[in-house]
Amino acid sequence: MAEAEKNREDDGEAPLLPEKPSRTSLASKSPSSWPFKAFAFWGYFTVAVSIVTLLFVSLPCIERTDQRSWFLSLPDGLLRHYSSGKLIKVNPPSGGAPTQVFAVEIGPREAETVLLVHGLGCSSYSFRRILHSLSAGGLRVVAVDLPGAGFSDEITLVNNAKWGRLLELISSVYEEVKAKGLFSGFDQLIETGEIQERPIRVSASEDSGYGTVVMGQILGQMIDTMALAPVHLVLHDSALLAASNWVSANKGLVSSVALMDASPQSAAFPSSLLNMPVLGHLLLGSKSVFAGLLRLCCARSVNGSDAEAYRLVLKRKNGGSEASAAAWRSLNHSFNVGEWANSVELKDMPVQILWSNSLSDQWIDEGRRVAAEIPRAKFSFHSGGRWPQEDAAEEISVLIAKFVSSLPKSVRRMEEDTVPDHIQKMFGEASRQVHHHYDDSHGQNHELRYMGMYGLDHE
Repeated sequence: MAEAEKNREDDGEAPLLPEKPSRTSLASKSPSSWPFKAFAFWGYFTVAVSIVTLLFVSLPCIERTDQRSWFLSLPDGLLRHYSSGKLIKVNPPSGGAPTQVFAVEIGPREAETVLLVHGLGCSSYSFRRILHSLSAGGLRVVAVDLPGAGFSDEITLVNNAKWGRLLELISSVYEEVKAKGLFSGFDQLIETGEIQERPIRVSASEDSGYGTVVMGQILGQMIDTMALAPVHLVLHDSALLAASNWVSANKGLVSSVALMDASPQSAAFPSSLLNMPVLGHLLLGSKSVFAGLLRLCCARSVNGSDAEAYRLVLKRKNGGSEASAAAWRSLNHSFNVGEWANSVELKDMPVQILWSNSLSDQWIDEGRRVAAEIPRAKFSFHSGGRWPQEDAAEEISVLIAKFVSSLPKSVRRMEEDTVPDHIQKMFGEASRQVHHHYDDSHGQNHELRYMGMYGLDHE
């Protein structure tokens, strides 16, 4: 080969260059490899995008039914609870649209007033037995659904606030999944029975939507509108954080405060799971899985029909689960109970602490720690779970009634002051809400009556 090249150079001809492999020769070495790989890539990519789209777009749309279908799917017990209450219009201080808040009131108006405020994941429905037990003892009892829970409307934020919350949500979910994996929260729940939230501090300037400042002010509007003050507040679970600012600023409207398994370190219901991709929809999509979740974290004795009521309420309209997750993100888990209860504003406030002694030694120690921070508090254990209004309603009712009766009689604020015109107008609007009691003795079409109560009879 070298000799032939040398002869070509001697004859004045250009030397031969190494031959380049042709495209046909490459194809012959790996037949159809390039088209096949390209087709496989785009095929896999299309399937992956389709699955993600199904999980993150189609699934929420399937779960979110219209109001008519959602309301007609509710259990009779939840419908009876709704028929005994009323809707009250409030104006969120965050600048959103007016919101209708649901409340149930039972008992004589001249009696001592007990206001029951629920924690995350539940609603006034969880107090249905306590409502009747306390009112039977001569108390005026009111239970409310905080905005986004139960039958109350969600808070409608202005557009820029919505986009800010959405970007914050996407960022927080991404960082959580990146750091701990997709199912870390669920694994932790199975191992320890609770979710350990990351401590965060929320200032008044950062508060919006479902934060403590907004929720407290809405609670105050309801108390003014319904002429409840002064009230004996019963704050369950995360309601302590939601109402703490308002209580400090309005101590004259509060006769006493009862803390029912209320620790700023964690909430009983793991709302953070509902905020996780895929997993949140799976939890709300299965009756048995959701019932098991409630029995594991909140109330061991909750039956299937009541668990289904909680699940349907969280799935309602445009997503009660989103409101629950938003409220959880707004909680100030670095809140100091001792500093709050022993502050100048509340140092003379009577306090009762009701705590479960049947969950774990860790939870019992937490109750004792909270009680130690408020030495003047009346501390009592109960045999229920972290939702004792479900597990031990009668026991809780006796403890609350005994505590209220031990205090001096409250002086009704509205008997001394003239009710402002705007309060009278709001109360008139609330009283005109459809308020029919559930009565099996009437031979009427219950379906139509319920639709009418929820404003669906004109659709």
